[in-house]
Order: sequence, then C-alpha cells, then structure tokens
Amino acid sequence: MQTFALPDLGEGLEEAEIVSWHVAVGDQVVRDQPLVSVETDKAVVDIPAPYTGRVAALHAEAGALVKVGAPLADFDDQARPDTGVIVGELPRDEEAAAAPAAAQARGVRAAPAVRALAKRLGVDLATVAPSGPNNSVTAEDVNRAAKGLAGTATAEPLRGPLRAMAQRMAAAHRQVAPTSVVDTADIESWPAGSDVTVRLIRAMVAACRAAPALNCWYDGEALTRQVLARIDVGIAVDTEDGLFVPVLRDVANRSAADLRRGLDALRKDVQARRIPPEELRGATVTLSNFGVFGAGRFAALVVIPPQVAIVGAGLIRPEPRVVDGKIVARRILPLSLTFDHRAVTGGEATRFLAAMIKDLTQAK
Repeated sequence: MQTFALPDLGEGLEEAEIVSWHVAVGDQVVRDQPLVSVETDKAVVDIPAPYTGRVAALHAEAGALVKVGAPLADFDDQARPDTGVIVGELPRDEEAAAAPAAAQARGVRAAPAVRALAKRLGVDLATVAPSGPNNSVTAEDVNRAAKGLAGTATAEPLRGPLRAMAQRMAAAHRQVAPTSVVDTADIESWPAGSDVTVRLIRAMVAACRAAPALNCWYDGEALTRQVLARIDVGIAVDTEDGLFVPVLRDVANRSAADLRRGLDALRKDVQARRIPPEELRGATVTLSNFGVFGAGRFAALVVIPPQVAIVGAGLIRPEPRVVDGKIVARRILPLSLTFDHRAVTGGEATRFLAAMIKDLTQAK
C-alpha cells in the first residue's frame, strides 16, 4: 500500500481544509491528474495524484482539516510513485499519540479529570479563569464557565481565510512591536476622476525612496534588517470569505494605467478564489484602503512579519481648513502608518509619512 500525505505547500502552512475530492475509492488514476482541492493560506489549490494506480482509500472528507504530513489517500501496491512530489513525513505512532497531550499541556494547568470534564461540557480551558493552586483550573472553574455558556450560540470553528487570518494576526501580535503615526493629506487639487488607490501606491513609492528602511524585511531571531530595492505592495482585499492580501509587483516601474490593470486582475483572481499562492507572498509593504467602506479615519493596523510597515487610508471627506486666512472646505484624506518599532525608528516612519503626504497633495 502506498500512502500519500498532505505535502508542505509553503509559507509555514500547518494544515489545509479539504474542499473537494476529484477521485473516489476504486478509481484508476494517472500520475499528475487532479486528486483533491484544498483550502490553504487564502487560496484553493489543486493537488495532483503522485502515483499511477488504483485509489484504495481516502482519509478525509470534504470540510475536514488535515495537518501537513497527515495521510490523504492510499494507493494499491502496484501504484508507481512520482519522485518529484514532496510528501510530508508521517509521525511515528508514539509521536502522534503524544501530540494531543503536548498541545493540551501548553499554557493551561489542569488535571486530566478536569480536562475531561471541560471536553464533555464544551468548555475551552484557555478561556477559564483559574482559581486552583499554582494558577490551575479546577472542576468548579469549569462548571462555572459551563453555566455562563448556557443559552449561547454553538461555537463553530473558523475555516479557510478566516482561520488563516486568525493564525497570522495572533502570530504578528506575538512578534511585532507596533507603533502608529497618523496625519492627513489635503487632496483638493486632485483632478476629477483620480484613481485613489493608484495615487496611494505611487505616493508609497515616493515614501519608500525617502525612507527606504520601511520597504524591508526584518528577522526578529537573527536581528537583521534587509532593505529591499524592489517595492512589492500587498493590497488588502476584503471579500465575503475573508481578508486576502495579493501582491502588486514592482510598483515603482509601472505606469498608472498598468497599476490599475494589475489591481483589477488581482481582485478578479481573489474573487474567483483561484489566485496562485505565490501571488499572496512576498509583499515588502502593505496598503489597506479601508476608507472605501464608507467609514473610518485612522487605524492602528497589524504589521505581518517579515514586513515592517502597513499604510492605512481612511474615508475621504470635506473638512474645514484655513487657506489664505479664510476657512474653506477641502477634501481631506486621513493616513495611518503602523510600523514595527523593532526595525524602524520614529524618525524613519515620520519621513515616510511626510513623503507620502507631499506626493498626495500635488496635482497630477
């Protein structure tokens, strides 16, 4: 019997959700034909069959979450392998048995009987306030938490993009030292019909030239900062399925028209859920134009390592300003810059934001 495990699909992926199988038990398949579609880090990916042979078993149903290295399918003994497919190693029996216990032990002190009670009552021990010795959770603590849950809606696990977002945001919160600076840009001089997102991207190019340290990747373990020559902007895109951040490449060397075509193509691929995983990786700085949703001025945004900066653009609206000694209404664009203070100084961040504002206030 040949066992095929969920391969490592990159970027530290730990698990994937089965979207649909393209084969059934007993089917004769050929190497490289579509085997299964899985939901990875914000993209649906087709995994090809690694063997030519008969499918003997499928180990997960649609909707199931599968860990990298866990078995996906079995093929009969006559199956011919494809040595080009990278397959994660299956854990030894003792490692697999120990993994749940090790995972449970992290962060929460509780006796086995208390853990069993929490599982039976549907209580997440991580949410229970401990009152026992050495900050441990007792049975009384679990029962009290269970009473508080009575009558509430059933908890549902996060799936797909929402799950990926939760994991990434939690990881970023643990790693980054975030600091934000905010200001506004007077854009009254913009010609009618100006493309706001394109203008923001081109202003970020000017800012990266003025303060190159914000277009970099930071390694918190090695304490190294890699300032990058090319500017690849991650564009935050909100969909019904969750948040996606496709990457617009080499923005400094593209015309406004080409940037707009690239933005439209990325959005189309995201909405179709067929954007290649590589198009979601490698951003050097990120833009979140949250003002398009009709509210919001400033925001303390989340920096995703190894990046060190994210720009937020709020809702454009008329506001009073003093011009030539008179109070007049001007179109004002709120800007937020959140940066990782481990790698970026306040002076660098301020120069970056000032360069953006200078570029945005020009009539182009």
